[in-house]
Amino acid sequence: MEQFYTIQGEGFNSGKPAYFIRLGGCDVGCVWCDVKDSWDINAHPFKSIEEIIEDIKKYNCKNVVVTGGEPLMHNLDALCEALKKNNYNTWIETSGAYPLSGQWDWICISPKKFKAPLKEVLEKAHELKIIVFNKSDFDWAKKYAVEVSCNCQLFLQAEWSKEKEMLPLIIEFVKLNPNWRISLQTHKYMNIP
Repeated sequence: MEQFYTIQGEGFNSGKPAYFIRLGGCDVGCVWCDVKDSWDINAHPFKSIEEIIEDIKKYNCKNVVVTGGEPLMHNLDALCEALKKNNYNTWIETSGAYPLSGQWDWICISPKKFKAPLKEVLEKAHELKIIVFNKSDFDWAKKYAVEVSCNCQLFLQAEWSKEKEMLPLIIEFVKLNPNWRISLQTHKYMNIP
C-alpha cells in the first residue's frame, strides 16, 4: 500500500527511526481501523522485493517495520530473507490471525476481537499491544497476557478517537498492574506518518 521512512511512534520501539512497509490486504475488519484503505489487496500496486530493498537503501536506517493491513496474509519468507541479507532489523506488526512467515527480530502482536490470534504466533511475540477502545478491553488484555511468554512486553494503547476517555483508565490499570506499560501514538502528537 505504501512505504515511508519515519519514527516508530508506538510500543516498545517508540522513538526509533524505522522504514515502514505497509502491505495491502486485511480481513480482520476493525471498526476503528485508521488505515481502512489497506483492506482491499487489489487496490494497491505490486512491487518486487528488489524494488522495495532499493527504496529502503535511500535512507540511513537499519529498522524495517512490516505492517498492514494484516501483513501475515502474505508469505513473508522471501522479503525477510532479502532484508536480512542487507543487514536490516526486521520488525512486524500483526494481529496474529495468520501463521507466522518470515524471520523477525521483533514481533508485535495486537490481537483483535474480530479474528482471534493463533496460539503459535502469540507464543513467539516479543510485544503484546492491546488497543483499548472500551472498558471491556482490559479483560481482553488480561486474557492474552497469559498466552504470551513471560518475556513478552505488555502494552496498552488507547484507540486514538477515545484517548481522552480511555487514557486515564489505562493509567490506573497500569498502576495496579505494573507488568503492563502504556503505549502512546507519539507519531500523531508529532504529526508524522
